[in-house]
Amino acid sequence: MSERRAYLYTGIGETVGVVTLDGRPERLVAEWDGDDALDAEGVRGVARVKKIERAFNSAFVALPGSADLLLPMRQDMPKLVEGQLVEIEIKTPSRRDKSAVARFIGPGDGDPRVTAHAPTVEELLRLWVKSGSPTQGLAALEAVEAAEAEALMTVFALPGGGDISIESTRALVAIDVDLGNRDGDSKKAARAANMAAFTTAARVLRLKGLAGLVVFDLVGRGHDGPALTTAARNAFAIDNPGVGIGPISKFGALEMIVPRRTKPILDRLLDETGGLSARAGALRLVRAFEREGRADPGGRLVGRCSVAVAETFAALDVALADKIGRRFTVSPVVDWGNDRLEVSTS
Repeated sequence: MSERRAYLYTGIGETVGVVTLDGRPERLVAEWDGDDALDAEGVRGVARVKKIERAFNSAFVALPGSADLLLPMRQDMPKLVEGQLVEIEIKTPSRRDKSAVARFIGPGDGDPRVTAHAPTVEELLRLWVKSGSPTQGLAALEAVEAAEAEALMTVFALPGGGDISIESTRALVAIDVDLGNRDGDSKKAARAANMAAFTTAARVLRLKGLAGLVVFDLVGRGHDGPALTTAARNAFAIDNPGVGIGPISKFGALEMIVPRRTKPILDRLLDETGGLSARAGALRLVRAFEREGRADPGGRLVGRCSVAVAETFAALDVALADKIGRRFTVSPVVDWGNDRLEVSTS
């Protein structure tokens, strides 16, 4: 019987939630100070149609104070015109290179307005894990940092041997299954590795917030299509409604569609170059100061980090001083990356 646990960490500049599945991180969701509250799944309101793109069978709409939202037009929808009011719900938040996507509810009236905000991190955790309140404090921080570390990984070991690599492109998420040193008859080992790959990949995709078109490059030949399709369907059942699974191709690839519902966590943790973002580095520095401050309540703390992290940390400086006292200094190092930082006592 699988066990899920929820963790809620409320820190300076951030509120982060983690769900673990049998002790491994399965979901990681974060709110950072300054986030756009209207760029989240579940926001509802009356929006104005700004532009019709009939060539793409879609429209751009906007809630008051929000960025433009993409509204796909369905055959069962009434004809839209520019300037019209429509009631919508945000179905998919924006990604680094994509606009948020809205769902049409019906014609709108009155003035453009927001009628419902997105659930908070704590509300999401209670939705995903219904047994008890989320764990907080130091245990939650440890769960957050473990989840972030795994979310940044590319290769994931499979139980019994072998591994999968998960890489995201603009078009799809590619998952390569590798047999590795898995013991036993090669055909049975390949079948077992493919079965395990679905379970592991489903968890990791939820952790990373990746969805859309997902392609598995399965290991071995002569696949048992019905058995593998059933295994994939079971592994991704929690992501329904909206999961679609195609047949296994003659080249051993299985394609599936997983609905997008969250912003990929890597959009927060990484910058455009693929390195740790300055904001993520600054929040790590805050955590490190707090951790060292607890270990040495009266000590002077010295932090070293990249220039970009130091500049971003400046916005968090006052809140940290209010919490642990004005007993820390930050020294930027020109040639350090955002993922490198040190905190020590002096």
